[in-house]
Amino acid sequence: MWRLASWLLALSFSLVSCAKLGMGGKAEAPKLKSAFGETGIPPQLRSKAPDSGVPVVPGGNAGSPKPGPGFTPEEDIVFTNPDDPEASLPELSTVLTSDKRRGPWEESETIAKQRAAREGKPLLIWFTDTARSPMCKVLSQELFSKPDFEKWAAEKLVRLRIDANIQMDDADLTLDEKGDRLAALKDYVARMKKQYKILGQPSLILLNSSGEVIGNYRGYTSGQADYYMGLFKQGEAVSTHHHKEWRAGLEKKGYREWRDRKDRKVFAKLARYSEGTLTLIEPDGARSRTREDKLSDADQAWISEQKTLRGLR
Repeated sequence: MWRLASWLLALSFSLVSCAKLGMGGKAEAPKLKSAFGETGIPPQLRSKAPDSGVPVVPGGNAGSPKPGPGFTPEEDIVFTNPDDPEASLPELSTVLTSDKRRGPWEESETIAKQRAAREGKPLLIWFTDTARSPMCKVLSQELFSKPDFEKWAAEKLVRLRIDANIQMDDADLTLDEKGDRLAALKDYVARMKKQYKILGQPSLILLNSSGEVIGNYRGYTSGQADYYMGLFKQGEAVSTHHHKEWRAGLEKKGYREWRDRKDRKVFAKLARYSEGTLTLIEPDGARSRTREDKLSDADQAWISEQKTLRGLR
């Protein structure tokens, strides 16, 4: 029995040894993996430059990154006019006209946020129910309808009212159109209440010009008008300070304030200039274009200076 066990042990050792031999009985060199990945370069010696290629992480190089879900290859972009891909951009004058005030309180979140971003003002959102909330009426009587508040808010805020009491009084709509419109408005109110976690009215949300919540005020008690006015002024001061820092950072990247002949303004960067036509891009990505002669004298002088600096004159 002892001899049989010894023979089996010798045979297994022989098989293991043969497995390490290549063709011709020569031993194959073991494949050693670098501790620093396929490059063999320690992480601390790899380039940190942003244009140095695919980042390398300890343990080996990763493959080329795949485009994220928001990436559209250039070849997949289809323009309506190949000779002028920006032909469909809105005129700046149209964009600025659409920003004119429609009333003390906006009804569209989209328009209100656009105004807040373009004017650099905080956005006050008032969730109300004019049919069923007595305190909403008291808040309006004691604060929002006062001349002092109106004068201050017209200069310092953009205001948006979300009323749970939806009224449909458009005589130009058919019965079906009114039904569709009513359903859409109810969905809009429900979405806004869910987004800002509104459980009752009145509720007030204050956003800075970038859309971040800086104030959340729930409920109202008669006699609190001065207290709420103080909260709004404090929030406005915080938002204005934030906006100045944000704007200063973008100005370093080429953004500036543009004015048209009617002294309406937009904060944007020059994305393209060709034969007197400018394409402007705002911080939120919105693009518009205009003719050089429709801009203010100061803007035309700035464009002339840029041409001189670039030897275009």
